[in-house]
Amino acid sequence: MDAEDTRDYNEPCVQCSDVNWGLTEEGRFYCRSCHNVIERTREVLTGDAVTNARAQSISKGLKKKRTLDKGWEWYVCEGFQYILWKQAEALQSLGVSSKLKDDVVCNIWRRYLQKSKPAYCDRPVNDDTSCTSQISTCDSDTDGDRDLDITRLLESSCSGNDTDPVSDSSIGGVSSFSKSSGKSTWSGSVDGISYLLRKKKKDELRMSMPMTLAFCYLALLWLRESITLSDLLRLVVDGHIPYLNVYKDFPEEMKVYGADLKIFHVASWPSYGDVHGKAHALAAFVELPRFPDIAEGSFLHPNILCMKYLMEANLPDDMHSWICRVVKKIGVGETDFLTLHPSKESSQKVKYDILAIAVIVVVLKLLFLLDDEYECESDNSPFRLLSNYAEERNKSNKGCPLFDIKKWYMVVKNAVDVEQKKWNEERIRRLWRSEKPLLYDARYKSNVLKRRQMVVDLQRQFRTLSGLVEPTEKPKPSSFQFSWADERDCFHEHSLDGVLQEKGNVSTTLNRKYWLGAIKLCRKKACGHLAHYEESKFPYTYQFVLNLFAFLLRVQPSLIHKEVCAVEHKLFYSKLHKKSKRKKRAGTALSHENKRVATVSE
Repeated sequence: MDAEDTRDYNEPCVQCSDVNWGLTEEGRFYCRSCHNVIERTREVLTGDAVTNARAQSISKGLKKKRTLDKGWEWYVCEGFQYILWKQAEALQSLGVSSKLKDDVVCNIWRRYLQKSKPAYCDRPVNDDTSCTSQISTCDSDTDGDRDLDITRLLESSCSGNDTDPVSDSSIGGVSSFSKSSGKSTWSGSVDGISYLLRKKKKDELRMSMPMTLAFCYLALLWLRESITLSDLLRLVVDGHIPYLNVYKDFPEEMKVYGADLKIFHVASWPSYGDVHGKAHALAAFVELPRFPDIAEGSFLHPNILCMKYLMEANLPDDMHSWICRVVKKIGVGETDFLTLHPSKESSQKVKYDILAIAVIVVVLKLLFLLDDEYECESDNSPFRLLSNYAEERNKSNKGCPLFDIKKWYMVVKNAVDVEQKKWNEERIRRLWRSEKPLLYDARYKSNVLKRRQMVVDLQRQFRTLSGLVEPTEKPKPSSFQFSWADERDCFHEHSLDGVLQEKGNVSTTLNRKYWLGAIKLCRKKACGHLAHYEESKFPYTYQFVLNLFAFLLRVQPSLIHKEVCAVEHKLFYSKLHKKSKRKKRAGTALSHENKRVATVSE
C-alpha cells in the first residue's frame, strides 16, 4: 500500500537526497533512509460528485478528534484489576484450578478494595479532593511552570523497584490540567496523579505491580497448588504470566500515559523476598482466615517438595529417607507450622521451596561435609577413597551403582553452565520497553516514530548478522529445568552405601563431623537477617551447591544460606544449648575465683 501511495512522488529527500518514501500511521510521508518526516500527506480519491476530485486526509483525523481518542474515564484500581484478571487467566491456562480467578482472586481483591476504600464503601478514597485541589492550584501559574512541576512529580514519585521513569517523548506533549473534567491530562486515568501525590497512611497497603503477584501467590497457596513462589516468579520472567509492559494490552479505550506509566511500568523483575513479604502483609491486611491445612500429603510439604528438587538436582533417591528424618527431627513438617494463619502473630511465614532446599543442603553436609577438606584430592582423603571405591564397584556392575559425588559435580556443573549461558543471553536480548510507543501528541509523534523505526531497523540488522532466528511460538513451561534422560548422567538410582554404616538397626553416616554456617543467629529486629553470607568465607563445594539451587529457584544464594543456618540451629539445638550453658557456668565460676583471689590479695 505504501508503494502505491508514494510512487507518484519522486522528489528527493532534503536531508539525504534519496527517493525512498513511506507512510506513517498519520498518512504523512517519511524517508525510509533517514526517517525524515515531511508535511506532505497521501492523496485519497473520494467518491464525490466532482470527477477526479482529490482530498487530503490524515488517518484517524487531526482536525476533529473522536470521542474514542479521549478514552474512558478509568481509575488506577481498574487497571490493576485488569492485570490481576489476565494473570489469573494465564495461571488457569497452565493447569491451575478453575476456582483461582472467580472464587479466590476475586474474593481477595474485593476484600482489598473494601479495606483500602477505592470501592465497595460509602466514600471511596478516589473521591478525596485534597490531591485534586493541590494540582488545581497550578492553574494560576504559567504553562512552563506547570510542566516543570509535573515533570518533577513524575521523576520522583515512585520507587525504582516497582516502576521506571518514562521518557519525555512519551508524555512531553500531553497538555495541562482540564478544569471541565476535573482530571489531569498528564494521566490517562482519573486518579493517576492523585494516586502518586497521596501520602501513604500508616496502615495502608498500596497496590503496585509486585503486589499483583502477591495476590496470585496467596490464591495458589489457598488452593495448595503445585506452583511455588519461585515457580511463579520464573513463569513471570519467562513471559508466561503477564507482567512486563502489561499495560500495552489494556483495552483501546483505557489510555495509558504520563503518571500511569509510573504506576504500571516496571524497571526490574520482582524479588522473592519482596513478593513473599507483600503476600503475608496482604493476607493480614484483608484479614483472611486460616488457610487450608498443609498436611503430609500436600505438595507443599517438605517431604514431597524435596523429592522434586532431588530429581531436579540429579541427586540420589536414597537421600529422601534422610530428609524425612531431618524434617521430623526439627518439626518443620507439622501442619501447624506449615499452615498460614494471618490473624496469628506467631504464625510462621514459611518459604516452602527455600525450606525444602535448605533441608537438602543440610543432608548433603551430613553425608559429605562439603568443607573442601573432606573432598580434597589427596590420596588419603575420604573423598578420594570413596570416589575410587565407587568407580571400581560401578565398573564391576555388582548390584546398585554407588553415588560418586566427584562425577556428579562434573556432570551437573557442565549442565548448569550451559543453561546459565542460555539464560544470560535471553536476559540480554529481552526488550524492557514496549514495542508499541505510547503517543498522544502530534508534536512528538514524528520524532518518536523516527527513533522507533531506527531501533527496529538496527535490531533487524543485528539479528541478520548474528544469525539469530526468532522462535515462532513461545515454548511451553515445564516443572523441571533439566532433563537427566541419559543413564550415564543420571544419579537418581545410585546408592549411598559408600558413605553410610549400619549400627544395629539404624543407618548412620561414616562422616562424624559437621560445621555450622553460623555459630550464632542474628536477631531479625537488630539487622533484619538471621545470618550473613559472604561467598569468599565459605568452602567452594558449599558455594557450588548453594549456587546450583539458587539457579534452579532464581533466587540469591544468601537467601538459601539463611534458611540453612536456621535449619541447622533447630537440628543441633540441644547440643548448642548445652554448650552455651557450660560456657555460662564456666564464666560464672571464673568470676567467683577472680573475686576470691582479689579478696585474699587485699
